[in-house]
Amino acid sequence: MEPRRVILFVFLFICRIFITLQSKEHVLLDMRASGSELGWLTSPNEEGWEIVQSVVNGSLFYTYSVCYIDSPEQDNWLRTTYIQGPPGTSRFSVELQFIVRDCNTFDGASVACKETFNLFISEADADVGTSFRKGQFRKVATIAPDEVTRGKGVKINKETRTVGLLSKKGFYLAFQDMGACVALLSVRVYYKTCPSTVQSLAAFPETVADALKVVEGSCVNNAVSQATPRIYCTSEGDWVVPVGQCQCLPGYEAKENSCQECKQGYFKPSESNELCQVCPDNTKPSSAGATECLCEDGFFRSPSDPPTSPCSARPSAPLDLASTTLSGEGRLMLSWSPPLVTGGRSDLTYSVACEICDEDSCVPCDEKIHFETGPADLQDTTVVISGLDSHLNYTFTVESRSGVSEGNAEGAAATITTALDYTTPPKVTSIHLDDRGPTSLSLSWTLSRRPPAHINHRYELMYRKKDVDSESDVTTYTVLILEKNSVQINELTPDTAYMFRVQVLSPEGMPGSFSAEHEFQTSLLAESQTQNKPTVVMGAVVGVAVILLVVVAFLLLRRRRLCSRGRGGPEDPFSTDQIKPLKAYVDPHMYEDPNIAIQKFVKEIDPSAVSKQKVIGVGEFGEVFRGVMKTPGKGEVTVAIKTLKPGYSEKQRQDFLSEASIMGQFSHPNIIRLEGVVTKFKHAMIVTEYMENGALDTYLKDHDGEISSYQLLGMLRGIAAGMKYLSDMSYVHRDLAARNVLVNSNLECKVSDFGLSRVLEDDAEGTYTTRGGKIPIRWTAPEAIAYRKFTSASDVWSFGIVMWEVMAFGERPYWDMSNHEVMKAINEGFRLPAPMDCPSAIYQLMLQCWQHDRSKRPRFSDIVNILDKLLQSPESLKTIADFDPRVSIRLPSTSGCDNTMFRSVSEWLESIKMNQYNESFARAGITTMEQVLALRPEDIRNIGVRLPGHMKRIAYSILGLKDETSSLSVFAV
Repeated sequence: MEPRRVILFVFLFICRIFITLQSKEHVLLDMRASGSELGWLTSPNEEGWEIVQSVVNGSLFYTYSVCYIDSPEQDNWLRTTYIQGPPGTSRFSVELQFIVRDCNTFDGASVACKETFNLFISEADADVGTSFRKGQFRKVATIAPDEVTRGKGVKINKETRTVGLLSKKGFYLAFQDMGACVALLSVRVYYKTCPSTVQSLAAFPETVADALKVVEGSCVNNAVSQATPRIYCTSEGDWVVPVGQCQCLPGYEAKENSCQECKQGYFKPSESNELCQVCPDNTKPSSAGATECLCEDGFFRSPSDPPTSPCSARPSAPLDLASTTLSGEGRLMLSWSPPLVTGGRSDLTYSVACEICDEDSCVPCDEKIHFETGPADLQDTTVVISGLDSHLNYTFTVESRSGVSEGNAEGAAATITTALDYTTPPKVTSIHLDDRGPTSLSLSWTLSRRPPAHINHRYELMYRKKDVDSESDVTTYTVLILEKNSVQINELTPDTAYMFRVQVLSPEGMPGSFSAEHEFQTSLLAESQTQNKPTVVMGAVVGVAVILLVVVAFLLLRRRRLCSRGRGGPEDPFSTDQIKPLKAYVDPHMYEDPNIAIQKFVKEIDPSAVSKQKVIGVGEFGEVFRGVMKTPGKGEVTVAIKTLKPGYSEKQRQDFLSEASIMGQFSHPNIIRLEGVVTKFKHAMIVTEYMENGALDTYLKDHDGEISSYQLLGMLRGIAAGMKYLSDMSYVHRDLAARNVLVNSNLECKVSDFGLSRVLEDDAEGTYTTRGGKIPIRWTAPEAIAYRKFTSASDVWSFGIVMWEVMAFGERPYWDMSNHEVMKAINEGFRLPAPMDCPSAIYQLMLQCWQHDRSKRPRFSDIVNILDKLLQSPESLKTIADFDPRVSIRLPSTSGCDNTMFRSVSEWLESIKMNQYNESFARAGITTMEQVLALRPEDIRNIGVRLPGHMKRIAYSILGLKDETSSLSVFAV
């Protein structure tokens, strides 16, 4: 082992790089700071871990190291001294700095050489001294290096793990070596706090960092908030996501995390975090802490103006008011120029008032006067007015207005008196044919403008026959003088064209201009006798058209119904939902040479395209890594990499790759996707897509009570869809359980774990034995246990157990019952009870999956349809299934074994696995079971129980205690 000694001293050479940093960390244990006073226990004492001392820059450094790689079956332990738990929290961090030697650098090294070691924890309320039992420790993590050391190039690894939840006052850490060459340079155990701070004008106290928690604060002086300010303290000791910002009161501004009074000449009108502003123009100087600045005399603000706007003067009168008579009936245009003084405002408008004046008085114009753009709120400097009478005097007043005119007297105005001046009569613009007969024509006409009511115009109508002989030199007209603008002309010739024109005569007889000639023709004699025939024919045509439309509509509706049936309606036995895929699963073991199955179904990946990064688990054949894979066009993609440990046999290699031969045949969004395999390399690898949230059962335990029933139902629907796909391909999974379902960052669930052969063993526990260890029968259908009848129906039974696991947030099915008790209970008709808050519809589906007769269980296609309907009707999840806390918490009764109440609160909490709240109950003064029975839900929250799942478990247990107490009382009577 002399080379090992040299290696360890080389490792110590780099210890000079460690520098203690001041941070928000509260250190519970620091290996380097303890120096030679570590006092850690080793097992075995003679060999295994040993402490090494080195001098670097005049300072002593102590490290623990182990490097027994030549002897198989190593089990070397190193235990720390007793560590007092963090106050007020149950989580802490363990920071390790270590060096691991590459196994390949040892000549002739055994295949048993490892490159990982394990971290364990044991909780205790007091120091147990040198008493050391491995069974008291539980595993926290497998520690793997990011970089291993080869040759003289030393690679230091740093790993930090968060540990919790603690239920006792303190704990021990232990490190297990199983055959690696490791130097443990530093071990730091610490917890973090979020320091006291002032953010967004809210003060928050120092808070111990645990899981993400919300902390309430209070506003600083002269600041308010509509809601209590809150901020989140992360497990890293950082403040994030402040909620409910405080704002300074009016007259105060935010400076240096405080609200300070505005200076003289400044103001702030509202609650905000803006700075104070200088008083605007035309205002009086303000005093300190002012909320507004008052206007100077003669200046005003509009009611809609904010206090930050300057004050303004009223506008002066418009300039250059003039009128222009327009063509058409009684139309006049007024125009003017903007006023000289606008008051510095941009909301200048104008209003126009109309009056009719004589020598004695003026009266408002009547309603027939029309302003084409309205008489008020005019922004243009012109307006057109119509409906005026000629020879009348009109007085128009145009007023300038702005936002400060209201309530501050009238605006300045300009006035003009004008009248229409019509020197010529209006012109006839068109002539209309109102009716005609064989010997008569009825005509009317329109004028270019309506004449005033007091002026009576006459009309001169001239008409003639249309000249047939255009060479005639004489044109004969008939002239009529009329008092109104319509006429009926009789004694005309049938079927003859006549030409008409009209002019207007003024009251003085002055003629206007003639209209253009219009042509009209009298009718035939027979036309009047048959004039009703078109109406009759039209009626008949419309009737026939209506009948045809009704017939066509009927035929189209009938054809649509026939087409919908042809596409596969509910009664169609060949609907698309029941068509199975043409592709079927092929068992790779049917091939004489397993390598053929691998080549047929699996994609080979270039080893250089795959890079391992971090150990995330341990599989049956070796370690599982998170890594990256380079793909053309996509760059680097995060993947999971299953490895085959060194020293494998060819049989183990074929069994390892058989799972890839199975996965390579599947392609479904709810089945774990195989990226490919690496076989042309001494270390075979299976590469799959990476699922960020890991196994479903672990994810649910970590998020107990944080996911709604609707979200859980969506996750179950994904699992059912994946199993329907496998069933349609005639593949039986045989080991469907929440531990074999993976969850990605979008909470999508994907079925995994394929290809492990299972052989029924006749042992006392009734388990299946595989090459990877024993699998409990809690998920297995009765016929599969008794007769090895594995079918899709047995997978449906397992899916029912998965449903129970999901709704119970990863709780173990059948709790602490033995496998023999589980088999006996199932055969006697016992079924798992509904989990807490489980919707009744979901529990009824579970019971259907657990039918003893497998032919009565639903198919996976039926399960997918049922879950889809529940997702489409969220209100169906409101009805909750009956819940018995005494069964679901797996207690023989809620009282003690001798039919008496629990002797202490801690004993009761231990029985429902909530002993982490022992101190919380003690601090609240809850020390007897009588006090526990009196607790209400709000009391449980006040004690310090915050997680919804924990609150429900404790509340339901208290309910069970009350029921049990009542039963015992009746029995005693």
